[in-house]
Amino acid sequence: MLTGRRIVLVEDDEIMGASLLQRLELEGAHVLWLKQMVRALGAIRTPGQPIDVVICDIGLPDGSGEDLFATLNRTGTPPPFLFITGQGGIGQAVRLIKSGAADYVTKPFDMSVFLERLSLIVAPRPDLDPDVDFPPLLGVSAAAQRIETLILRTAADPQPALIRGGPGSGKDLIARRIHDMSDRRAAPFIAVNMAREDNAEQALFGPGGGFETVGDGTLFINAISRMAPDVQTGLLQRLDRGFDARLITACGTDLEGRIADQRFSSELFYRLAQIEIPVPPLAKRPDDAVWLLQQLFHKLAPHHAPALEGLSTLCEEAARGFDWPGGGREVRARLLRGLAVAAGPLLQPSDLFPERLARPDDMMSLAEARESAERAQIIAALDRTGGQIGEAARLLRIARTTLWEKMQKFGLS
Repeated sequence: MLTGRRIVLVEDDEIMGASLLQRLELEGAHVLWLKQMVRALGAIRTPGQPIDVVICDIGLPDGSGEDLFATLNRTGTPPPFLFITGQGGIGQAVRLIKSGAADYVTKPFDMSVFLERLSLIVAPRPDLDPDVDFPPLLGVSAAAQRIETLILRTAADPQPALIRGGPGSGKDLIARRIHDMSDRRAAPFIAVNMAREDNAEQALFGPGGGFETVGDGTLFINAISRMAPDVQTGLLQRLDRGFDARLITACGTDLEGRIADQRFSSELFYRLAQIEIPVPPLAKRPDDAVWLLQQLFHKLAPHHAPALEGLSTLCEEAARGFDWPGGGREVRARLLRGLAVAAGPLLQPSDLFPERLARPDDMMSLAEARESAERAQIIAALDRTGGQIGEAARLLRIARTTLWEKMQKFGLS
């Protein structure tokens, strides 16, 4: 996993530093352990050999991890940073993620989880291309953090799991992460997509199909709502005979309707959904939409538009207010198109949303603009409070009944 990787560890705590150094070296990494910001700055800025990743504590005796990261960013593009923080430093770590850091973990952490997060940074999987461009996390919002918690729990539980989300919500990446964090990670991960298979029965049950090749690994069946009735029956029968591997399935937002009109077996649904991981759309996670845009920009701009310096504030605000019906895939597609046509030093809203230029007179009224802003603020408050209406109303300084009425008006209830 980490064999041959060159890692800079910036940690002033002797016990923590020694523990990480020992484990990383056991994993085959070459580690340079530094305890001060000033020494780390020189070592990272002018390394003897390329650095794969920097593991950095937030608190340092002569500064902070944030100071170190910001200083390096002013003069170039630093290696990927994985920050270590205490519970009180999560806000700072999230701010660093938004600025381009790769990931963060909070103390205390399980070493296996830490190594898994680290491996996602230093060794993206080319077999998932183009998903290899996407960061391992889904975002920085409270909703994204809840999904992260569910992923960790699901990886340790052998029961069948169902991932539910709309287009481009990262269901396949979540399934892969669950496998990579589980005790089955050395066994195969086999993915079968019901929306892409000409012969779904052959892909699952035939020679060389998913059930035959998965062994003790993980079988991931995507788009199960597209599964024909005879394939549903065959899957139930196969599960009844016993299944040693791990089963993860995924579907969109249309499964309840198919169950209601008997196009999908309710019995099969209950068998597959022992654990559920719901993924809210980006429209309800505006902070994650902006964060993902920033992450993909840092990944793609150096190759497609190296002269671009970054995203304009107006561009980020436009992304925050867009619904992103195509999810993360649409973010990536629009960004690539924008990088190809951008003329100035910063990416502008018209680069991401050129269709707005085609309708110069199609502007929102002030009333529509106010409603759009209200909707975005309500979504942010609900996200921050985990959907607690009373607490969200307190943050917004309105009555609970007023908030409920507005949620119904904007289709958020």
